[in-house]
Amino acid sequence: MGTRLRRLGSVAVIVAGAAACVTAAGSVRGPESLVVSCCTPLADVQSSFAVLPLPPAPMAASRYRVVRAAMVPQQLPVGRAPERGLQVRTILVERAVSAAFPEIHEMGGVRPDALRWHPEGLAVDVMIPNPGSAAGIALGNQVVAYALKNADRFGLQDAIWRGVYYTPGGSQTGGYGHFDHVHLTTTGGGYPTGGEVYLR
Repeated sequence: MGTRLRRLGSVAVIVAGAAACVTAAGSVRGPESLVVSCCTPLADVQSSFAVLPLPPAPMAASRYRVVRAAMVPQQLPVGRAPERGLQVRTILVERAVSAAFPEIHEMGGVRPDALRWHPEGLAVDVMIPNPGSAAGIALGNQVVAYALKNADRFGLQDAIWRGVYYTPGGSQTGGYGHFDHVHLTTTGGGYPTGGEVYLR
């Protein structure tokens, strides 16, 4: 008697699991094309009876959103520098640095200069808070390292910070100045047309 009740209980669990899966799937198109989205595919679709596993516990919606957001590139918001007159790669580096370093509150872009980089929208100046302090110097170093790490993506030509001229190929010291801001120059990429999307 006890064995028979245990068998009936097992069948009830199997039937309940199958019913839950079919309900979740919404429709069944026939035994040759059974679609059960929440269960493991059947081992033998020719059989008229199969033991279906219970559906897996659904992933929490909040966890799903976090995982999904990490996989999908996100659009960068407008950064700290005025973007009028900047070329597309310069806008990308300006927005990316602004997003990566929220402690940066000011950046410069197009301005008159004897050299062509700023007037042509090829460069931005990342103003470092308290640039002479240990924390300010460390922040400037981090900005330079971030720009160099992403040099290919940004089209980075060079970075200048605290008397050092950095390029993707190496660095050299000299009379380059830039003790209160990090200067970043890109290869430009042309002026925006209005349809550009800048991704993280």
